[in-house]
Amino acid sequence: QVQLVESGGGLVQPGGSLRLSCAASGLTFSSYGMGWFRQAPGKEREFVARISWSGGGTAYADSVKGRFTISRDNAKNTVYLQMNSLKPEDTAVYYCAASRLVTMSAERFAYWGQGTQVTVSS
Repeated sequence: QVQLVESGGGLVQPGGSLRLSCAASGLTFSSYGMGWFRQAPGKEREFVARISWSGGGTAYADSVKGRFTISRDNAKNTVYLQMNSLKPEDTAVYYCAASRLVTMSAERFAYWGQGTQVTVSS
């Protein structure tokens, strides 16, 4: 079965950096676009970034543009989210997801990971 496993979350001070990883199995990874979403306590899940199957196309939420970078390594079946200049408002559970569509809509992602907690606090 399809599995997406996130790692790399943790506690970081404002202005710091983290790199999240998402390892995929059970699917033809290079055929799927990948996305990152996040959900803060009491808030709805929101789109963060996505990358096309080839890595040639990316898109970001305005709130993270210029600070976060999504990338992928199809040889390792892994997608990454490099997060720099972190702010307290970036605190959330971060999820990776897979979709055959070019989309930023959570409803159009077929597979999801369990999430990894990112906490930005001094």
